[in-house]
Amino acid sequence: MRVSRKTDYALRALFTLAEHYGGAPIPIRELARRNDVPKKFLEQIMLALKEQGWVESLPGMRGGYRLAKSPDKITMGEVVRHFDGILAPIGCVSTSGYERCTQEPLCRFRRVFLNARNYMTHLMDHASLAEVAKGAPVTGQEVLEPELMGGEGI
Repeated sequence: MRVSRKTDYALRALFTLAEHYGGAPIPIRELARRNDVPKKFLEQIMLALKEQGWVESLPGMRGGYRLAKSPDKITMGEVVRHFDGILAPIGCVSTSGYERCTQEPLCRFRRVFLNARNYMTHLMDHASLAEVAKGAPVTGQEVLEPELMGGEGI
C-alpha cells in the first residue's frame, strides 16, 4: 500500500489539529507552514476534511481550523479510504474495489495479499488520531534496521 500525497498532507494537518484539540483554531497559513504543505493544496484538503465532519472552520482574525470530532473518533483507516479509496494491496482482495482475476481459482499468493489486507485494515482502523499522536516519531535508524527490513525494495 502506498498513500497519495493528498492523504499524507491530510494526515499531517489532522495530527497537528489533534495535538491542539480543545485549543484555539489554527489558521490555514500556520497549518501549511508547520506541515510543509502548499497552502492552496491544503485549502482543498481542508474542505474535504470539513465535508467529512472531521474539521470545522472558524472565520475572522482569530479563526482557522480545529477538529470537529474528538481525535479518538477519527481513524487513519477512515482518512486513507476517503482520499485513496481502498486499503487492499491488489484488486482481487479488495471488498470495495474488487477486480476479478482469471487466476483466482488457482492463485496461491493471493492469500498472502489477503492476509496483508486484513492486517493493514485492522491496524489502520484501530489507529485513532489520539492513540497515534501519543507515539514517538519513527527514527531513521528504525527504518534502516537490518533485522526488521526483511528484504530489498521495502
